[in-house]
Amino acid sequence: MTNQNYLSKEMMWKATASCDATYDGVFFYAVKTTGIYCRPSCKSRIPNDKNVTFFWSADDAQRAGYRPCKRCRPDLRFPKYDPLAFILEDTIQLIKTCYKQNISSHDIASNVGVSRFHLNRIFKDRMGCTPRMYMERIRINKAKELLLTTEYNSTQIGYQIGYQSISSFYNAFKRNTGFSPSQFRAIHASNTLNHD
Repeated sequence: MTNQNYLSKEMMWKATASCDATYDGVFFYAVKTTGIYCRPSCKSRIPNDKNVTFFWSADDAQRAGYRPCKRCRPDLRFPKYDPLAFILEDTIQLIKTCYKQNISSHDIASNVGVSRFHLNRIFKDRMGCTPRMYMERIRINKAKELLLTTEYNSTQIGYQIGYQSISSFYNAFKRNTGFSPSQFRAIHASNTLNHD
């Protein structure tokens, strides 16, 4: 394999010790004392170099009897593993599935396996809002759809999309659209009439 032509054990050890992500997918290292193999970028504790063996593929490491690290997931077939992207995707999927339920920020975070503080930080960095704000947007978009396509009144819609009190629904709707639900329906109904 061409990798073997230019990478010495010393170079691979240096990349491993410095958690160098540029070598992810190029080689893997395994630790004899733990029986686990990792990507070079893994943030686990740096092993003793005497206990490390290098492999050119995850399959080679597994054939040699090593288990994949749960932290850096070298068994997943991505050249670069971004654990934050998986947390984000899981959170978005959970919110889209459970937005009608009375689910707290703590529940969301524990469902995806991180602390509420950590999840809020990841979400703000990548999405520009907290999971709660994202859920509110999903709910309000659904409310707008129901206002324009059904005869349900605002109270029915509020409860249907997961609000426990009608005042919290009204406040969230106005915060997101600038209108009350009834104003929103009236404006869009008159726009539709004007276009007919």
